Amino acid sequence: LLEYAVSEVTEKKVNFLGYTKAQWEALLEQLGEKPYRSQQILKWIHHRYIDDFADMSDISKRLRDQLAEIGEIREPEVITEKVSTDGTRKWLIRAESGSAMEMVFIPEDGRGTLCVSSQVGCALDCSFCSTGKQGFNSDLTASEIVGQVRIARKVLEKVYPDRVRAVTNVVLMGMGEPLLNFDNVIAAVELMMDDLGYGISKRKVTISTSGVVPGIYKLIETTDASLAISLHAPNDELRNQLVPINRKYPIADLLEACKKYAKNLGEKRVITVEYTLIDGVNEQPEHAAQLAKLLKDFPCKINLIPFNPFPGSGYKRPSSVAVRAFQDRLIGAGFSVTTRTTRGEDINAACGQLVGEVADKTRRQEKYQRIAAGAV
Repeated sequence: LLEYAVSEVTEKKVNFLGYTKAQWEALLEQLGEKPYRSQQILKWIHHRYIDDFADMSDISKRLRDQLAEIGEIREPEVITEKVSTDGTRKWLIRAESGSAMEMVFIPEDGRGTLCVSSQVGCALDCSFCSTGKQGFNSDLTASEIVGQVRIARKVLEKVYPDRVRAVTNVVLMGMGEPLLNFDNVIAAVELMMDDLGYGISKRKVTISTSGVVPGIYKLIETTDASLAISLHAPNDELRNQLVPINRKYPIADLLEACKKYAKNLGEKRVITVEYTLIDGVNEQPEHAAQLAKLLKDFPCKINLIPFNPFPGSGYKRPSSVAVRAFQDRLIGAGFSVTTRTTRGEDINAACGQLVGEVADKTRRQEKYQRIAAGAV
C-alpha cells in the first residue's frame, strides 16, 4: 500500500476517505506505526469529518506529515442540492471522471434512508430505468461511494438536530450496478457498517443487484450486508425484455445464487425482491400467480414499486387499484409484501428517475435522446 501510495503521489494524492481498517493497518505497519492508530484515524475521518491531517491532535506530527505527503481526505464535490415538497433531498455530485451522479435521502418517521450511487451511469440497460438510458461513464471509487454517506451525514445532522442518527439505512440503489464495481462497493460497505466508520447495522445496509450472479457468489466470501434483487418479471421471456442481463444470468441461476447467499445471513434475515409494476406489462393477475409460484420455496420479502415515468420510456404507471390487487394476490399466497411510496417525484428523485450528468461512453444516451424527442 505504501509503495502504491508513493508511486501515485507523482500524479495525484491517494484519497484516504475510502480506506478500510485493514488498509489503514497495512499502511501503518509499513510506516512503522502501531495498528491501533488506524482506530484513531478512522474516527477523525468518519466521526469528526476532518479533512486535514493536521487536525488529528492525538497523532504524532511525524505520522501526520507522512500521511499528508502521500494522501488526502477529500469528499466528492456537491454541485447542487434540491429539496422536494415531501422532504426528500437529492444531491448532484461530481465524480473524479468529470461526470456527475445523484444521491437521494428519503426521510420517514423513525428512519432515514440514503440511496447512494455506485457508478456514473449504468452499463446495463433495463428498459424502465432512466439511469440506464444515460449510458455508462465510470465506476465510482470507494472514497466517492462512502463520501456520499459522509456528505449526507454532515448536512442532515444540521437539518435534523433532534435525531440521534439522521441516516439509519443505506441502500445501493442509486445510479449503477453495484456488483459490476465490486471491490469499491465492498470497501465502502465495510466502512458504512464498521463502528469506526458509520456504524450502520448490516441489516440496514442493502446492496441491490439486477442479477450479476458471479458477484452474488463473491459476496458470500466478503460481506453479510443485506441483499436486494431487481427481479421485475416472473418469467425469463418477460425479464429478458425488461432486464437484459437476464439473457446471460436467467432467473433460475439468479435465485440459486441468492439462496446460497441467504444462508450467509442467518435466521430471520431474508433477501428482498424488488418488482417494478408497469401498466399492461407485468402487473396482470397471471403475473402475480407466476411470481407466487416462482418464489414459493424462496424465503423473501417483496417490495412492489409502481413505475415512475420519465420522457421517452413508453411505459405508464399502473393504477392504484391494480397495484393493490397485485399486492393482495401475493399476500394471499403467503408473502410479506410492501408497496414503495413514490417520493421526491417533483425533483426527479423517485426510483428509476436518477440521471445525473453522464459523459456517455456507450452512445446509448444519444439513441435514447432521439427516441425521447420522437425522432425514432
